[in-house]
Amino acid sequence: MTKLRMVIPKGSLYETISALLRDAGIEFTTRERGYRPVVRSEDIEIKIMRPQDVPKLIEMGSHDIGFTGRDWIVETGADVAEVVNLGLNPVKIVAAIPENQDLSALKDRRIVVATEYVNISERYLREHGYNYVVLRTYGATEAFPPDDADMIVDNTATGRTLREHKLKIADTIMESSTVLIANKASLEDSWKREKIEEIKMLIQAVLSARGRVMLEMNVPKDVLDSLVKCLPCMRSPTVAPLYSEDGYAVKIVVERDEVPNLIPKLKKMGATDILEYDIRKVVI
Repeated sequence: MTKLRMVIPKGSLYETISALLRDAGIEFTTRERGYRPVVRSEDIEIKIMRPQDVPKLIEMGSHDIGFTGRDWIVETGADVAEVVNLGLNPVKIVAAIPENQDLSALKDRRIVVATEYVNISERYLREHGYNYVVLRTYGATEAFPPDDADMIVDNTATGRTLREHKLKIADTIMESSTVLIANKASLEDSWKREKIEEIKMLIQAVLSARGRVMLEMNVPKDVLDSLVKCLPCMRSPTVAPLYSEDGYAVKIVVERDEVPNLIPKLKKMGATDILEYDIRKVVI
């Protein structure tokens, strides 16, 4: 049986991606310290690997599709196809130095730069004219300055960890988020390409639904037109007459952050029995 081979990242990205896949309908179970989950779908197999390794594994064809950060695609120089940018786990890759250090003074001498991003760092340092030596790290990069490094290149979401270690951001090198990538040869296979497109659609439907809710309400006939005109919705609201009553049931899908202001407004305009529902998927 033909199978689509998927690799998902371990570590901090794992919970995000596994929840996304389950919401998309791709169910699997993982044994403790296991790297090969049991997948309910017979035409999909999954392996769990480090996000750093995913881009090259996809490029080599060991797997058809996989999830990783764009930063690791750039770092490894992997030749892969980006299927969709999920926008999840956004981070910045930054150059950071001790908070009492003058950045300009670092160009007057040879500096030690600690990082997991060796290629990204060297490209940045060359372009900015530094005299440097790069020290590859394997986690806890922020602990190296000031004793063991003059600068670090690392990822950060909020900058809190840097501040806790008395570091400041000297420059932002790039921005990154989680992407779904594919092996280019796999996309030439008609069955795999169709399967990948189906997964992309389901994932996008889940992500779209997370930012929206459904509102359902009863609306008197005499205020229907004025109320509908002010409704924010994806397309047009669903309106149906109420049984044996002079009014209508109205359904809309709206952005979640609009709800706190919208519900009081609807109530004032005459809507009653307002219900709010979470939705699982939105396919446009």
